[in-house]
Amino acid sequence: MKTRARIHTSALAWAAVLFFTVLPLAGCSGTAGKASGADAESIINAAFQAKDYDRLETLADSLGKAGKLSKGQSFYWQGYANYHLGHYELSEYYWEEAIRFTEQSGDSNDLVYYAKSGNRLASQLCRFGEYASALHQTLPVINRLEKMQCDTTSDYTNLLVFAGCSKTYFDKKDPAASEMLERAYQRHLDNIGQHGTKTAYRDAVAGIINIAYIWIYVRGYEEGLFWTERLGDLVKESIELYGDDKSYNDKQWGRYKIFQAISLEGLGRHDEAEESYQEYQRTKFSKTKEGLTNASDFLTVAGRWDEAVASYRTIMEYLQKELNIYSLDNIQRYLLKKYRAYQMLGQQDSINLTARQICEVLDSAIINNKHLDASELHSIHVRDMEIVEAEAKSARQRQIYTAVLVLFLIVAFSIYSIYRRRAEQKLRKAHKALKEAYDQLEETTTIKERMESELRIARDIQMSMVPCMFPVYPGLDMYASMMPAREVGGDLYGYLLAGNKLYFALGDVSGKGVPASLFMAQATRLFQTLAKQGMMPAEICTRINDALSGEDNQGNMFVTMFLGLADLETGHLWFCNAGHNPPVLGGEEHGGDFIQMLPNFPIGIMPGLEFQGEEIESIKGRPLFVYTDGLNEAENPAHEQFGDDRLLSFLRNCRLESARQVIKTIAEDVEKHRDGAEPNDDLTMMCLIIK
Repeated sequence: MKTRARIHTSALAWAAVLFFTVLPLAGCSGTAGKASGADAESIINAAFQAKDYDRLETLADSLGKAGKLSKGQSFYWQGYANYHLGHYELSEYYWEEAIRFTEQSGDSNDLVYYAKSGNRLASQLCRFGEYASALHQTLPVINRLEKMQCDTTSDYTNLLVFAGCSKTYFDKKDPAASEMLERAYQRHLDNIGQHGTKTAYRDAVAGIINIAYIWIYVRGYEEGLFWTERLGDLVKESIELYGDDKSYNDKQWGRYKIFQAISLEGLGRHDEAEESYQEYQRTKFSKTKEGLTNASDFLTVAGRWDEAVASYRTIMEYLQKELNIYSLDNIQRYLLKKYRAYQMLGQQDSINLTARQICEVLDSAIINNKHLDASELHSIHVRDMEIVEAEAKSARQRQIYTAVLVLFLIVAFSIYSIYRRRAEQKLRKAHKALKEAYDQLEETTTIKERMESELRIARDIQMSMVPCMFPVYPGLDMYASMMPAREVGGDLYGYLLAGNKLYFALGDVSGKGVPASLFMAQATRLFQTLAKQGMMPAEICTRINDALSGEDNQGNMFVTMFLGLADLETGHLWFCNAGHNPPVLGGEEHGGDFIQMLPNFPIGIMPGLEFQGEEIESIKGRPLFVYTDGLNEAENPAHEQFGDDRLLSFLRNCRLESARQVIKTIAEDVEKHRDGAEPNDDLTMMCLIIK
């Protein structure tokens, strides 16, 4: 009893020391606490105006967790800050999260950030050429804003631009794309008519630049010139009204002139194009890195390869001064274009030098693209959060903290007084829990073995759904193989022989594993069913798309597919490509090339699409090789891909003994390239020869 009394006395003494030590600390917290909602927005705006993006990212995170910013606001500003810090993957993640947290809300403030996040996300996706993803993201946002009658803002207008540009990328003749772009243009004009401010003009100029650029990018030079002239009209009006901002005006005038020069050159109006190009050269913007890049685009269209090479040399000098490492974006925008220019000039030494330069910087660029400095972001976050909390606490919260501390000490004393009586009981429970844990471990092991067995069965079922026997027909040699990256995969292939007509298909479902395999099973079944009805490939793709897209596609999955119909007597080929990798067709002067064809959308992106088919007069004696991106994107331990060039070179130099031999040999080459690395995607190949 005396020992227990001494323990209790000691505990009380230590508790008293703790109480009187912590109490002054609580009293010294000063202004620490949570900022009010209005204060939070004021703090965010101050960081935004100062362009202090490190602080903006940390504040948005801290204030969001403290409940002073909504989830939508917090994620939007974190995305905005990370974009300006060059963390593009993080910015995309935060804007997607902002959309997810606000898409079901009816709150007017949430709708504002829903539209802002959709606009920013679509802008970034279009900037990096991810037009399918941009379209997938923008259409639901546009539809909901229209439904909520929130379609009068600049964010909504920008979403129309990005959706229209994305549609134009896939189909230049899509009337829905033209309607969206025209509607966006009229809204910009209405906004200028209502407000007439510098911001209204700048918003309109930025939007029309995107539209003119996409038309030039898809080589629709006539439409590109039409939108460029509209851009020129806006720039001229803006300069007349707001001529004081000389740097901005020079830049937009330069963009107008270089777009005009490219469009005119693409239309064969060379003298007018040269005149516009010379006007462009007189702008200060033309001497910047971006300006030199635009000039290189014109020189490339004009076939002036010597000048293009000189321009790229100047760009590379700028980059070497500004950057320690190259990004994937810079490699794609500058080094690859420089390599192409040297190719056109046939300067082999320069081609080899540029190729070596690409190889030297590619690995570091990939690693830099995949990794973010998490520790630095965390330390900044902790530092700024402590500052915000220290400035925000109030005297009332200090009193609450003290009361909570006293209550905590009382509870601690109560727990300590009964601790020793319960120690033995807890020990017995611990022994019992340990025994139950062993039992659960044994049960878990059994469940795991059963799941592995079921996955093996699922793989066997899936492999039984693709043919292992191939059609027998005079003069026909056909073979295919599928190698899933996991136990089950999302690739597919199939065929149907009807008389002297051979239907065949090969596809790649988004994602991997069991969900992809189920989607694959649906697509395979639909192909077989529709092929038996004698439909053309484009109609089959249209029907499969209607069946797999829409509200029933809760997982937002899609499948890229190449579907063909070959006349085995004449060699005539009808086909439809639904967003799939272009197949390689043998023959021609190079011994084989990728088929140039309409891309179409992947199947399952959206309902109501009409797929377009194409045809080749005869493929007799010309091997056709169809594959999924698990082939050209196969990576080795250094993350180097197998690549299109290596694939094309292999097929051109392959001794063609049989379709089976072609696929077996290229599978061995891919395995050699992987050098022990795990497959990063399913790999499916098909070879068809009509002798």
